[in-house]
Amino acid sequence: MNTLDLRSDVVALTRALCDLPSESGDERAIADAVEAALRTFPHLEVLRDGDAVVARTRLGRPRRIVVAGHLDTVPISDNLPTRLVDGVLWGRGTVDMKAGVAVQLALAAELTEPTHDVTWVFYDHEEVAADLNGLGRLVREHPDWVVGDFAVLCEPTNGGLEGGCNGTLRAEVRLTGVAAHSARAWMGRNAIHAAGEVLRRLEAYRPASVEVDGLVYRESLNAVLISGGTAANVIPDACVVTVNYRFAPSASVEQATAHVRELFDGFDVVLTDAAPGARPGLDDPAAQEFARVVLAVTGGEPAAKYGWTDVARFSELGVPAVNFGPGDPLLAHTQDEHCPVDQITTAHAALRAWLTA
Repeated sequence: MNTLDLRSDVVALTRALCDLPSESGDERAIADAVEAALRTFPHLEVLRDGDAVVARTRLGRPRRIVVAGHLDTVPISDNLPTRLVDGVLWGRGTVDMKAGVAVQLALAAELTEPTHDVTWVFYDHEEVAADLNGLGRLVREHPDWVVGDFAVLCEPTNGGLEGGCNGTLRAEVRLTGVAAHSARAWMGRNAIHAAGEVLRRLEAYRPASVEVDGLVYRESLNAVLISGGTAANVIPDACVVTVNYRFAPSASVEQATAHVRELFDGFDVVLTDAAPGARPGLDDPAAQEFARVVLAVTGGEPAAKYGWTDVARFSELGVPAVNFGPGDPLLAHTQDEHCPVDQITTAHAALRAWLTA
């Protein structure tokens, strides 16, 4: 079995985690290593479901904090093992999100008497379909494992504090025509040509910027896939344009769906996937305390999280949650994924200051 030294330097721990491959669906080895390492610390109760591992203190504190991160990565692309060059750690997972996981593990081992009871969550299958998500599975099957008064998701935020997240939905705009031989095109009706109006509406669309609880969320609505046609000599009788709408957390999935249907009035619109956003939650006293302590270490101001993250799962449980972790999210999933070492050590110092304040 692979072994992890949770007492090692947090950057060395990040490298060890990254160099242990864990593409989505192949997290067993890293989950085994995380579980084995955590079980060596008597102040932690350790639980396991599939390839998700939970460790928690039982100190009788009046408030419980949940700190979560996922173990899986997108596929490796000749960017492992990691390289440490001039204070920058390069390699798959350094941003998304094993640097954040290393911070969690180091603090889970170190903090035997935190100010709050803490639940540390390490879960699988975040980078794939939502129905496979390990945190979602824990919420459904073991909600008592992940319940708390406040939650922090250690997703990459460039070392800043990002509140809430946008919601997301995907819909298919389905177009129909009449098939015919392309030599006698006038006998048919071209479904791909009919997509032109859909694309023109998207081209003219101006997404909103919406203020929610003091943070501004930028929306977007784009065509992300288009398919149609059966052969090079056949007028196509079907075409599908798939659109993705990222909407501010002030809107429900139902409101966002109605907005998309209104934009494509006259067309057949079929919702295929949707997840609600999460409001910033920064009006919660625990969130305000977190912001005060963490930003005193990191500097900066709270910002909105534009992408969808699992803070939305905590929001559905009624648990205020924020995103905070090392790494530039713009580098997530890229070939040249890399994270400055000082962001890892600063995130560790900031979370430690908060959990011992």
